[in-house]
Amino acid sequence: MGNYDEMALAVEMLSGGKNKVLLDDVGLPGIYVVIPKGTNSVLYNGDGSVVHPAFKVNSVEKDSILISKYQNYVYNSRAYSLPGRYPKVSIDQPTSKAMCTNKGKGFHLMTLAEWAYVALWCKKNSTMPHGNNNYGKDAGYAYETGVGLAKDGSDRITVCAPGSGPVTWAHDHTNAGIYDLNGNIWEWQDGMRIVDGEIQIITNNDAAQGSDCDTSATSTLWKAIMPDGTLVAPGTSGTLHYDYLTSKITLATSTTDDGSAGRSTAYKDMALESGLNVPEIAKLLTLYPDQPGSDVYGDDNRYVTLAGERLPVCGGGWNNGAGAGVFFVGLGSPRSNVGDSVGFRSAFVDL
Repeated sequence: MGNYDEMALAVEMLSGGKNKVLLDDVGLPGIYVVIPKGTNSVLYNGDGSVVHPAFKVNSVEKDSILISKYQNYVYNSRAYSLPGRYPKVSIDQPTSKAMCTNKGKGFHLMTLAEWAYVALWCKKNSTMPHGNNNYGKDAGYAYETGVGLAKDGSDRITVCAPGSGPVTWAHDHTNAGIYDLNGNIWEWQDGMRIVDGEIQIITNNDAAQGSDCDTSATSTLWKAIMPDGTLVAPGTSGTLHYDYLTSKITLATSTTDDGSAGRSTAYKDMALESGLNVPEIAKLLTLYPDQPGSDVYGDDNRYVTLAGERLPVCGGGWNNGAGAGVFFVGLGSPRSNVGDSVGFRSAFVDL
C-alpha cells in the first residue's frame, strides 16, 4: 500500500467516511469534507421536496459536494487543504479561483451557494461554529484557542493554524467537520455579487464548474432575481436589491442609498421592503434570513457597499468578534481586493 492509499484510508476511517482525500492533476493530496445532498426540510421549514441549489450543477443534481476541510494554502499555483499550513492571504478573487481550477476538473473556488447550505445546516443542527474571531480566541468562549501562526504589532495572535482549534471550531462540532468557517481569515466566494445594490447570481451552483463557468465582471451568465424568484437579466426593473433604510440593510426592489459608505446590520435584523415577499431562493442563499429576528444566527453580521460591483467574502477575520460567523457575508470588496486577512477555500464536485 502506497503513502497516498494509507493516508486516504486513515482519513476516511477516522472520520467515519465523512472526509476524503482527493488528488489533483499533479497527484498531490488534499482533505475534503463530504456534504450529502439536502433539501429545504433539513435546513428549515420550507418545501421539503426542493433540493438546495448547491447540489444542482449544469441542470444535473449531485449526490454530494466536497468542501475543503481547511482554509487553503498555495503550492505551485494550486490550492491545498491540509492542517496547520499558513493559509494563503493577500490574494484577489480571480486569482483565488484560478488556484482552485488549476487543480483539475471538478475543483473550484467555494461558491456562495455551497457556503449558504453549510451555514443553514449548522443553524438547523445547533452547531454554529466558534472560531478565531478575537485574536486567537473566540469572543464568546475565551477559553477556546487555536495555535497562532502570526502576531500583530501589539503581540496579539492574528492567523491561527487551520484546524488547530477545538471541535467547536468545526461546522458539525466534530473532528470530521469543516474547520474555521468563523473567523481566522475571510474567504472569497464565487457565483454571487451585487452591482450598485442589485443582487446577482449564477444559476444554481453552475459556478462549481470552475473555469467552464464564466463569472467574470462582464459575463453574460449573471442573473438578477425577481420578487417571485424568477431569474432575469441584470438591470430588469423591480429585481431584488440591497438598500439601507431605517438604519438597516433592507431587501428591496431598488437601491436608493447613494452607496458612498459601507453599511452593516446584524443578519437577524435585516429589514424587508413593505409589501415584499421573500422568495425561497433568497432564503436558500442566505440573502435574507429565513427566521428574521431570531437569535439562532447569533450576532453574525451582514455588510454591504452599494456602489459598483462587490463580491462576497465570508466568515469574518481574527478581529471581527461576535459579528464573525457562518452568516457573516461581507459585500464590500471589489474582486481586485488583496487584504492581508482575506483568503479562500476550494471545493470539488464530480463533473
